[in-house]
This record gives sequence, structure tokens and C-alpha cells, in this order.
Amino acid sequence: MTDRSAPLPRPRSDLTEPPDAVGARPQSDSMERLRDRMLIQVSTARLGYVQAQVDPRRSGLVLCGTDAVKKASALRFREGFTAPLLIDPAVYEVSPATEENPFPYDVEPTLFLDDPLELSLAEQRDAGATLPMTPTGYIRAEDSDALRAAVMRVLELDDPAVIFAAPIDVSWLRDEESTRQLIAYLQMIKGPTAIMLGGQMDPLGRYAKAVNHLRQLVAEVPEAALLRTDLAAFGALASGASFTAFGASSRYRHIVAPGETAQTNKRVPIRSPHVLFPELMAFFLGETIAKRYGGADAPVCFCASCEGNLALDAFTSNRDKLPAAAAAHNVAVLMEWLRTLTSVEPGMARQQWWYDRCRKALDQYDVINTSIRQPGAFKSRPQLDRWALAAPDEASAPRSDSRR
Repeated sequence: MTDRSAPLPRPRSDLTEPPDAVGARPQSDSMERLRDRMLIQVSTARLGYVQAQVDPRRSGLVLCGTDAVKKASALRFREGFTAPLLIDPAVYEVSPATEENPFPYDVEPTLFLDDPLELSLAEQRDAGATLPMTPTGYIRAEDSDALRAAVMRVLELDDPAVIFAAPIDVSWLRDEESTRQLIAYLQMIKGPTAIMLGGQMDPLGRYAKAVNHLRQLVAEVPEAALLRTDLAAFGALASGASFTAFGASSRYRHIVAPGETAQTNKRVPIRSPHVLFPELMAFFLGETIAKRYGGADAPVCFCASCEGNLALDAFTSNRDKLPAAAAAHNVAVLMEWLRTLTSVEPGMARQQWWYDRCRKALDQYDVINTSIRQPGAFKSRPQLDRWALAAPDEASAPRSDSRR
């Protein structure tokens, strides 16, 4: 159901339609290294859980955390990490963007730099980031002034080798008018734009048209990327996003707006790790999977991490090595999906593959619930339902000739 209590972005008559078509944009070797990849977005504390499963030919890392710059430097220059590597300042977690200060990066000036934006970009470059990312504050649903200020400041840099981070409230994708307004702003950016969605629980499941509007955004904004997300990382990549990033933990699969506390299902205490159930294309607590199967045989996992040695009901607590094993399993499964997706021809074929995959997953809920004789035991997430309704069409197919 659509929540009509959420505020909409204020209309701006001068930007409700996108500007004239943008010509070919300058490309860099760094951008080409990121293209068509799905990175793993992870905290430095959990990096060791997942790094071994990241496919260096198709993926890479987005590091988060207060020591992300330091860890990135160590990875790149001491450990010889050669895959794409980004650093997310994640300022949007603690501060909103404002018209006066769209990049609220709290850092001491140096002898050579006193501008927080330029200092952040320089730190990331020095740490070996493939491309630096702007430390943008959270862009609230009604604050088109803050969005405009951020865009104008990035345009002043005149540097296409900078990723403009656009951490937006998902309400921007609520209807056609606000989506067109957002597209108009983002089309002004000369380099790649990393869209990140804010909202509690499952942001893309919140509005009926959010998934289709995200596809529209990806199709019409040159070099649009989608970071800090979940299933949408595949949906956006299939729809023509330049690159995406899947969160290794629930915290990095969406943004909680500054000042808000993350909502959880309080009826289910978190005493076990989140486990990706491949057939259902969803995360469930390991303890929940074990309880649903009870005495029945749970599916044995043959991903590159489990290798047939673990069943999906094995991750029942947060003790010992189980959280690390669950995280490695999750990423290994994601890499399998990524290898399959990127083997499909870009355009309509990829969109069809993703649509078919989502439809098949929905069908599996009844099959699995019937097999364990518990109708409704596993329930699909709203976002999966949305993707399974988003049939591919020619209008939403990426314009490959204008995006390279």
C-alpha cells in the first residue's frame, strides 16, 4: 500500500522537465574499470568475512566506517588489492544536506586544503580509491534546494573523475513529477552519480511505482550507479546502471535518515546472522530458517563458500564462526548471480533475465512452504513483488549508444 503521509519534494517549475539531451561525457580508465560491476559494500570490521568471495573480475569493494580511508590504503598499497575500490564517507548517516552546506564533512583543514569537499576527495585519491566520492549529506524528500546546491558545487569542480553521491529519500521516487525533477538535476552532473536510497526497512517496497521510477532514473541519467542497496543492485544493473553495490549487511542495504532509529521486527530478536536463501531471493535470520524446517531436511548449499558442507539451517547463532560463514555464503551466492547476469547480453535480454528470475523466486515460496507443510512460513518481501511486476519493455531498455 502507498503511504500518502510522506512529504513530496517541492515542485520547481524551472526543473520539472529534464534539460536538453546530454552529449557524450568524458570517460576515464577508472570509470571503465567500474563499468558493469556489482561491488560489495561492507564495513571495515566485516571485510575479512567476505573479501575472499569477491570476484575481482566482476566485482570490487565499497568500504565504510571511520577507518575506511586507512583500510583502503592498506588494501591497495600493502596487500596489493587490484579490483575496483571505493570509499564511502557516509556523511549522510549523521547529517542532512542543506542549501548552505550540502557536504557536511567534519574534518580539520590542512596546510594545503581547507575546503571539506576537496579534502575528502583528496584523501580518497591518496588512499587508492578507483574514483573519489563526494561526502554528500542526506537529501530529504522536500529539499530540492539542498540537491541543487550539491549539484552546483560539484559542477564547479569541473571534474568528471568524481562520483557524485546522491543519498536521497525514497520519496523522490514516489511519483512521476518528483522523479522527473530528480532526473533533471542529476542529468547536469558531468561524471558518474551514485544513487543511494533512504527509508526504513525496505525503501523500494514502500511505494507502488518506486521500482519503475528507479528504472527510469537509471535509463535517463548518464552514468547512473546504485549503491548501498540489496536486490535493486541486480535490477539496476540489468536496467543499464553503470555499476552497483550490494550491502554485505542489512545496515548497508539502505539508509536510515539522520536522527531516526533503524526499525526492526521487534517480535523476532536477532540472535543469528542474516542468511541469503537463494531460491527465495531473500534474507532470513538463520534461526528462522532452522525453525521453519524443524525436523525436515533443509537445502544443502553448494555455493563457493559452503561447498556442500552446510545446509541453510546451519547458521543458528551469532557465536563462534557462524556470522563469518553466513556472510561468506551470502557474498558467494551473489557472485554466482552476478556471473550469470553479466554473461547475458546487455539491454532487453538482461532485463528479461532479471524479471524471469524474480518471477521464479516468487513461485518458489508456495513450493517451499508446501514442502515443509507450513503455508505462509516464508513470505516474500515487498521489493521482490515489485520487481516481479516490472516486466521489461523497449522504453526502459538502456540506451547503450549514449552511455559509453
